[in-house]
Amino acid sequence: MKSINVTLNSIDKVKTFVNLVGKYDSDFDLVSGRYVIDAKSIMGIFSLDLSKPIQLNIHDDAVVEEITEALKDFLVS
Repeated sequence: MKSINVTLNSIDKVKTFVNLVGKYDSDFDLVSGRYVIDAKSIMGIFSLDLSKPIQLNIHDDAVVEEITEALKDFLVS
């Protein structure tokens, strides 16, 4: 498993993010504080505090590089 921090501070970013991770059969979780939600759930994402960076857990090591590249616009530097 690999964890990266992403920012989803607009409705368009959330929609684009869900579409990108939805293309993979792998499991992804978003962690914000004590809440853990499925990263493919648009409703779940909107239940989080989107004003802060959110931790994305990637559970499939085979797609880490590919998904990290696909999400480069969402990464927190």
